[in-house]
Amino acid sequence: MTNSTGMRSAVCLAALIAGGAAHAEVTAAQVWADWQSQLAQYGEGSVTIGAEETSSGTLTVRNLGIRFSDDDIVAETLMSAITFNEQSDGTVRVTMDESYPVTVTGEDGVVITIDISQQNMEMIVSGDADALDYDITASQYKVALRDVVDADVTFTGDVEVAANDLKLSYQTAVGEMRDITYSGTVASIDLLVDFQIPGGDGEYVTAGGRMVDMQTQAAMTLPLDANFEDPDTMINAGFAFAGGYTIDSGDFVFDINADGDQTSGSMSTGTSTFTGEMNSTALGYSSNTVDVALSFLSSGFPLPIEINLAEYGAGFQMPTGASDEPSDFAFNLDMVDLSISDAIWDLFDAGNVLPRDPATIQIALAGKAKSLYDMFDPAQQDAFENAEMPFELSEVTLETLNIDAAGAQVSGSGAFTFDNTDMQSFAPLPRPEGEARVEITGFNGLLDNLVAMGLVPEQDVMGARMMVGMFARATGDDQMETSVEIDAGGQVRVNGNRVR
Repeated sequence: MTNSTGMRSAVCLAALIAGGAAHAEVTAAQVWADWQSQLAQYGEGSVTIGAEETSSGTLTVRNLGIRFSDDDIVAETLMSAITFNEQSDGTVRVTMDESYPVTVTGEDGVVITIDISQQNMEMIVSGDADALDYDITASQYKVALRDVVDADVTFTGDVEVAANDLKLSYQTAVGEMRDITYSGTVASIDLLVDFQIPGGDGEYVTAGGRMVDMQTQAAMTLPLDANFEDPDTMINAGFAFAGGYTIDSGDFVFDINADGDQTSGSMSTGTSTFTGEMNSTALGYSSNTVDVALSFLSSGFPLPIEINLAEYGAGFQMPTGASDEPSDFAFNLDMVDLSISDAIWDLFDAGNVLPRDPATIQIALAGKAKSLYDMFDPAQQDAFENAEMPFELSEVTLETLNIDAAGAQVSGSGAFTFDNTDMQSFAPLPRPEGEARVEITGFNGLLDNLVAMGLVPEQDVMGARMMVGMFARATGDDQMETSVEIDAGGQVRVNGNRVR
């Protein structure tokens, strides 16, 4: 919690120094006023200013202190000098300290000091007082751990993240709300971890990695009186965020010696994408990564482990605000062509009985539902958390069901609507109407293989065959199909036979 919040504070500080192209004339005082307006959102008393000096089109702010706090941590920083210099083309050039510290103090008294540094940073501000454009470039922007102090113990080590060849365009516009948009590219991001575990008798953690060609973009809306110390109220007042990133590739290595065990390995990925949104009516994200390869060796396990995935993805979407009309919800999970090394297969299948083809699991659900409460409204949160059914379900579609593993395949699809005026027939759910169909191939062959391997007793397999036979009909050689239909009257038919 302490580390993540400290990093968040550093990112918030970095976001205040970003930027777009020049056409109108802007003054140093207007840019500084925009900074002050944004800094005020950290809460009353969170910003201190040592002095402001103005001379010949240059405004210098000295000893700018920023403090963020919540129930768990206090994060503070101090910048010795920030200069806003008016240029002949109507823009303002901003310069600041090449490095400055961020100190994070936890409720347990542990103090973490992080150094923020920026090399060859160039920031130009243009536009007008109510719509400012920031352009920022830097050869490197780095966040690095200086030390951790816990009572009389001081811990040091290398823990850093460095963004190289950074180019960022950042725009702010003030009306009834503050609208912020940004886009940028980073040529590469370097990660480094190298430290001795305090009191660990030589135990250590080392890791390194690089992500290449990151592109990012986002749009955010903030209430003019936004207070980061009360995020739920801020969201309920109109905060909105939507954005994401793409990374072309990544490579990582690690070596950990802790608790008497040593683990080392590497991981590589192809293209990774992430998008997310959060506002008073919806919450969701979607992520996808291709060409994942992981290998590691542990002293606590006798064999090297190798795992490969052609594709991994996950996502969800849900309504968060009360509405008269249903809104979209969704969930998906994709694991495509998952394979493990033969050494791992041999641990439980030494006779090579099961097919070792890559496995795939894909599930996708979509539908519509109404949230009965405003999830981010503090006045409604207790009711939301204690409600037996905080959502009113309208429809559900099984868009994808694809499981292919160990010689067996399962596929399916289906769609149901729900009548919320009838909460008795299928309590506690509203009465459904629709049909779902599932096809299974290779089920009996898989059971035979499990028996041959000695993993499942024959008598247990017989029960499983009988159970599946009750609900599925044969459609071919070791092929089965099951259909479930619920009509408007609440009657349920399985493979055409009424069971309710």
